[in-house]
Amino acid sequence: MDVQEILARATEAARVERVFGEPIERDGVVVVPVAVVRGGAGGGSGSSPRGDDAGEGRGAGYGFVARPAGVYVIKGGDAHWRPALDIGRVILGGQAVAVAALLVLRSLFRRRSSS
Repeated sequence: MDVQEILARATEAARVERVFGEPIERDGVVVVPVAVVRGGAGGGSGSSPRGDDAGEGRGAGYGFVARPAGVYVIKGGDAHWRPALDIGRVILGGQAVAVAALLVLRSLFRRRSSS
């Protein structure tokens, strides 16, 4: 597989259909799922310092990550955005706030005890 083929596959994988899912209709309400898609591709090559085939190298690859972003809810001609809840981010944010609060409290207690 050469670099051009890798890039062609990466371009194909990054289509708009990967971001906007198939609309789902129930009871007059249309829901369009939306994802955040990130990706990248790259390639490389090399040559032997001796000019022969020993040590020559090539490489190429691509990768993509997708996560739910939310849905568009269409009802009665009005469209509304409903973001997805990423529970992992919520937990991580809560942990960061807790650590910051503990550091502030420790600082306050140290100031009181040294006074």
